[in-house]
Formats: sequence, structure tokens, C-alpha cells
Amino acid sequence: MKKLLIKSAFVGGKKKDILINGDRIEKIGKDIAADGCEVVNAEGLTALPAFVDMHVHLREPGYEYKEDIESGSKAAVAGGFSAVCCMPNTNPVTDNKYIVRYVKDRAKEVDLVKVYPIAALSVGQKGETITEMGKLKEAGAVAVSDDGRPVESAQLMRIALEYAGGFGLPVISHCEDLSLVNDGVMNEGYNSTLSGYKGISRASEEVMVARDIVLAETLGARVHIAHISTKGSAQLIREAKARGVKVTCETCPHYFAATDKLCVGGDANAKVNPPLREESDRLAIIEAIKDGTVDAIVTDHAPHAKHEKEGGLIGTANGISGIETSFALSYTTLVKGGEITLDRLSELMTANPAKIVNVECGRLEEGALADVTLVDLDEKYVIDKNKFFSKGKNTPFHGREVYGKVRYTVVDGRIKYKEV
Repeated sequence: MKKLLIKSAFVGGKKKDILINGDRIEKIGKDIAADGCEVVNAEGLTALPAFVDMHVHLREPGYEYKEDIESGSKAAVAGGFSAVCCMPNTNPVTDNKYIVRYVKDRAKEVDLVKVYPIAALSVGQKGETITEMGKLKEAGAVAVSDDGRPVESAQLMRIALEYAGGFGLPVISHCEDLSLVNDGVMNEGYNSTLSGYKGISRASEEVMVARDIVLAETLGARVHIAHISTKGSAQLIREAKARGVKVTCETCPHYFAATDKLCVGGDANAKVNPPLREESDRLAIIEAIKDGTVDAIVTDHAPHAKHEKEGGLIGTANGISGIETSFALSYTTLVKGGEITLDRLSELMTANPAKIVNVECGRLEEGALADVTLVDLDEKYVIDKNKFFSKGKNTPFHGREVYGKVRYTVVDGRIKYKEV
């Protein structure tokens, strides 16, 4: 296998070459000799550690009509990702070692992106009995979660936090009180009243965030809160961190790049769980990103078939197909918008999520894994869902103008995506 030489990329704001030998970065510097190397001309491009998405839905096994590991992997590398962690709400549920191994083996066959399974917290995601977490970890699971459904029993969550902690597995909590959701289909507030749709109170998320913080604090355990969307959730987590609680959290681009105004006309492509919130929440999430309350930006990539998103908000599926738009939306909103630096965005999309799930990714330095994304930060383009590699075309951002085009994605030293 030839060495790979990336020439004249911006690395930390300075033009440098990146020499890759096998699956490792051998050298970063100026005027590296190209003898015997495959050369990528990165003039005008910025090199970043390839992105790590610790929250995606690849749908396989069982829902391949929405997405499968191959189509999801193609979408991931097109979005600049070298590693993804897939949620367990498959059919059958990823609640045993055999399905964990199937996912890993299938990803190896596809050979595009590193896929790390997140196993179910409870058997069948029914919230009744915890899974055999030690066996799941041995099979390759990097975390446990019932994402897609909340763990309604506080006692079960307590047991899970203690048990998972013994195996060094993070618990990822989908915080939602279903009794407070009460058949709502969008955020409860001005826009739900305006549109006539039943609303979902912020409290449905926040009471469960508070519960899990209390449990983690009581037990001295570690908990990760998924996809926070409200000002109240951010404040609860901020205060808990200040007290020393072992809590981390993530948010998604749609919670800081959009509001529930997109739902007013009944566009189910804007229907997601938790729902898009109001402008005050959007700004609060940005503030939480800026002050370090938010640890990671994830996509919660949730592809659906076309027919599952037709007919308004009532009775249609929740979720946005987001892995191919994540960087551009984040860069445009947060960096071009003057909220954070590119280095901070990179940290949120690479090193931090890798650290939370304990995988070796997310660094651009000599000796590190050769996972590199080359982006054109100055390229302005319009998001076109019809160009998605994902089977899921369900995005409310179709037609939005953004900056930050992924040109190449290198995974383990091999070019896995090149924009043509």
C-alpha cells in the first residue's frame, strides 16, 4: 500500500503537508517529499480530524428500506465522518451479542466507515430488564441506551447506571416523560397554537434530565444526556457540572440551526424527537455550546422512507436525515456566525465524542490514526436532498444556503470519499 501525502492543506491555520503511512499519520510539516506516494492536492482546503458521530440510526437489521449499513456508511463519509455509533432500535433490537457482532461484521464488509454499535439498555427496549452488558461490551458495544424510547422506571435506570459503570460503559439517556408528551407532535408554544397542532412541553424533556442528574449524583455514576433541545435542560446540566456531577451531553445541528417555525405549515420533515423548539431555546443551546455545557455535536441521523414523512405532523415518523448536512450547518451557524472557533467546532465533532465512548479517533497529529477530512470552508452551496447518499431524504434544510463543503474523507489512511 502506497503512502498517502496530503499536500498544502491548512492545518491549524498554516499550510502543511500530511504524510500518511498505513493507518497512521507519520509526519505533519512543510515540503514533505512525494517520492512513491499517492498525492492529494489540498490547495485551498482545510484539514480536520475526521468527524465522529456518537448518535446515528443505521436501521439495519430490520428496517433496511429506511437505511442500511452500506447506504448509511456512504452518507457518513460524504459528511466527513470516519466513525459512527449506531443506536439499537433495530428489528430485532440490538440487545444481545449476536446482533452487535452482526453490525460490526457487516460494517467491515462495507469497509467505508468505522461503525461502533450502541447496545440496548433494556431487553427489547421494553424498560423492564437490563441487558447483559458485560457480554455486549465483549462483543464490541461502546455504550448502552434505549434511545428512541425513554427509560421510564427510575429504579431500572439506577440499576443500569450502576451495572454499566462496572463495565466502563457510558449510559446514554433519551430524556422524555411520555405522560407529558401526551400525543403532542411539535413544541408547545406560540407556533403550536398558531398552527393548531398539539404541543409537547419542554418539561417532558427537562424532568427526565433532572431525574437522571439526581441519580448520577446520588450514585457517583456517569450519565450522558442525548440530544438536548431546551434552555432548561442546558441549565440543569450546567449546574450539575458545576457541582461535580459526572454528566455529559450532546445536541444536534437542528436544535441550533432551526426553530419550530418550520413546523407551522405541517412539514413532517421538521418533525423530530425532541421537537424543534423556540428561538430562546435555540440561543440557549448555542450559549451552552459556547460555555462548555454541551460536550458533543451529534447528528441523531434518523432516515425514513418517503411515505413515512407524508401527510403532515400527525401520525408521521420523527427524525431528520442529518449526517450529510451536519458539518455545513454547524460551521455556517456557529463559526461563520461568530459564536465559536473552528477548533472548538472540531473538538465538539471529533475528540469529545470519541472520548465519551472511548474510541481512538478524533486527533490530527503525528502518530494518530489517519482519519482526516478535507473541507473547503469558503465554498457556498445549497443543500440538495436529492444528492444525499442516504436513503433518507427527510430534511427540513433542503434549499438552505450553507458554507463548508467536504471534499475528501480519509479513513484509516485510505481515501473513502472524494467529491467528484
